[in-house]
Amino acid sequence: MRIFNTLTMKKEEFVPLQEGKVKMYACGPTVYNFIHIGNARPICVFDVLRRYLKYIGYDVTFVQNFTDIDDKLIKKANEEGTTVAEVAARYIKEYWTDAKGLGVREADYHPKATENIDTIIDVVKRLEERGYAYAKDGDVYFRSRKFGEYGKLSHQPLDALDAGNRIDVSSNKEDPLDFVLWKAAKPGEPSYHSPWGEGRPGWHIECTAMIMKYLGETIDIHCGGQDLIFPHHENEIAQAECCTGHEYVRYWMHNGYINVDNHKMSKSLGNFFTVREVAEKFGYEPIKFMMLQAHYRSPINYTLEVLEQCRASLERLYNCRENLDFALKSATDGEDPGFLSKLDSRRGQFVAAMDDDLNTADAISALFELTRECNTYLGSPRPRSAIEAAIKLYDELCGVLGILYNRPAQDGMAEEIEALIEQRQQARKDRDFATADRIRDELKAQGIILEDTPQGVKWKRA
Repeated sequence: MRIFNTLTMKKEEFVPLQEGKVKMYACGPTVYNFIHIGNARPICVFDVLRRYLKYIGYDVTFVQNFTDIDDKLIKKANEEGTTVAEVAARYIKEYWTDAKGLGVREADYHPKATENIDTIIDVVKRLEERGYAYAKDGDVYFRSRKFGEYGKLSHQPLDALDAGNRIDVSSNKEDPLDFVLWKAAKPGEPSYHSPWGEGRPGWHIECTAMIMKYLGETIDIHCGGQDLIFPHHENEIAQAECCTGHEYVRYWMHNGYINVDNHKMSKSLGNFFTVREVAEKFGYEPIKFMMLQAHYRSPINYTLEVLEQCRASLERLYNCRENLDFALKSATDGEDPGFLSKLDSRRGQFVAAMDDDLNTADAISALFELTRECNTYLGSPRPRSAIEAAIKLYDELCGVLGILYNRPAQDGMAEEIEALIEQRQQARKDRDFATADRIRDELKAQGIILEDTPQGVKWKRA
């Protein structure tokens, strides 16, 4: 597999630190509100990366954190007259509602910043002892310029980095480019005891400390949105490598932005949408599909038309999967090596796309080629072994992409419905069309839609 590494700005052959094993981290949400569609993209994309790595045989340990102490959480708690812990607990619960709706699997670990204060303090102390950090009035800052490679992820020299852009400017700093590791407590804020007095961690140190605790000093893959490259991930590298003296991350992967009707999403423009809002109208799975139908590094333009197209694409995939199940009922004996060869070809096409820097767009194209071939093949009764092989492959590929997870469970009334359909078929053979029409109308009243095909009668719920 080849991965585009933000650190080197080129595709590289993926070679894990330990053969057969992958240590992977993705920055999780700051839990002060519902996730928006921009947040959903890395959540969906890097869930697929993990699925694919497992599919090709890797033992993956995946960590995704929750930032549950932060200025935004404190502001939200103050506005609501509640506690930061209550705000965090509420929105972690809402996160899981959305994540499960999107068909995203839980990570192996979901650490919270507040559960790792001791580890965070230990990392800051080590940086201070090595001369990379300094305390001032209860705050602790990192000396950015002391790390000679600062800027290597964002590919900018120090002088080009805008000290006022997403960097906290403070009179306590030795240099405007320095960033905070530990914040002195302010009245009414949650705080923790530390060697520098009561305070709380800075944002960047949280991820570094949790990576070191759960995955070790060097990991294989670190994922996140493009907006995190600077300063968040840049600062993670600096503090981690100065703390340990080792390489922090081998491969950095960043997804592109989502625009709304060709404009940057922002609350001020009124085009800011949460996943929950969009799902109420379209369901969750079209959102997931939208994230995957483009290459993860490319920008996505979110429009209602795009979501409608995604919903239609999913319907086509669902229909094919149902056709495969239905075809089993009239399957024949025998073999079909030619069709099995076509299945192998589509699997190879899918794997080649995913091996090329997680190209889900081309992988989905392979899935639709498979869909077309299956639908054509099922025009007449076919060998059971061939149909079962197609079902296995279809489920494999959809499972890697994390789609088609809303297939209905076996209908509790299936036997009764099948019996009525059989009665209707017999009535038609007997030319008793009044009875046949009555049964059809009876099923329609129950929301059952019938479709006559050369292989028999298909049914589904409306």
